[in-house]
Amino acid sequence: MLDNTATEDEMRVNPTRAADLVKSLATIRNAVAKTNTADRKVRLVAVSKLKPASDILSLVEAKEPQYHFGENYVQELQHKAEILPRSIRWHFIGGLQTNKCKSLAEGIPNLWCVASVDTAKKADQLEKGRAALCESDQGKDVQKEGGLHVYVQVNTSGEESKSGVEPGDASMELCKHIREKCPHLKLSGLMTIGAIARSKAGGENEDFVALVKERESIVKALDMQTSDLELSMGMSADFEEAIRQGSNEVRVGSQIFGARPPKQSKEAKEQVEEGKD
Repeated sequence: MLDNTATEDEMRVNPTRAADLVKSLATIRNAVAKTNTADRKVRLVAVSKLKPASDILSLVEAKEPQYHFGENYVQELQHKAEILPRSIRWHFIGGLQTNKCKSLAEGIPNLWCVASVDTAKKADQLEKGRAALCESDQGKDVQKEGGLHVYVQVNTSGEESKSGVEPGDASMELCKHIREKCPHLKLSGLMTIGAIARSKAGGENEDFVALVKERESIVKALDMQTSDLELSMGMSADFEEAIRQGSNEVRVGSQIFGARPPKQSKEAKEQVEEGKD
């Protein structure tokens, strides 16, 4: 059970802070619109990891509300989902342990997307969790919305420090597995995190080029339409270039919420350790 006093403190919106957040969000939205010269639908996910619930509430309650928020750590997401409005569409975008997939998919009815699926085992556990939720009383509305959106994370940069399935047959087989074996999941796209050095260099990012080619191969192999498989690529440092290269979704955090707590702080360290695979 939540401590009511703690919850009230977490949900207390500071008007000055709220105004700053709304201004920052508007700036990013304008940048997205300006860059999107192809007039393609581009989803903005506000990455709220390690930020207080009051920051999220400020944007949900804004005149032009934001509903898509991204979190990296299971425990933090579960807590925020419990105390914040059900209208939020949560995206889990961090590294995910297989043994936490079922509880994540089952315990958060308004979990809209898991963007970091890189093994069939994780997909299977997410499937079990979502199936269990749909069979429960609180899962009735979930069934109407269709399956839990999932993105297959592809390691296009080849960096060992990054999660993701290798491009080629491995990613295609995982996509096929989700479509054929996971009826409560909806294969919605591919996700990648470009190498930071390439993002800082500016210009066309070869990691994004690789993801575009990966989609072309997969839709052909699985007899899909290109529009059936979105691309989620681009973060605070490179979202504009990602949009120019065809991204359907960008994940922006620090340019909206400001700098996050240093990882060496106690609270952040606990969250980071919890999110390791």
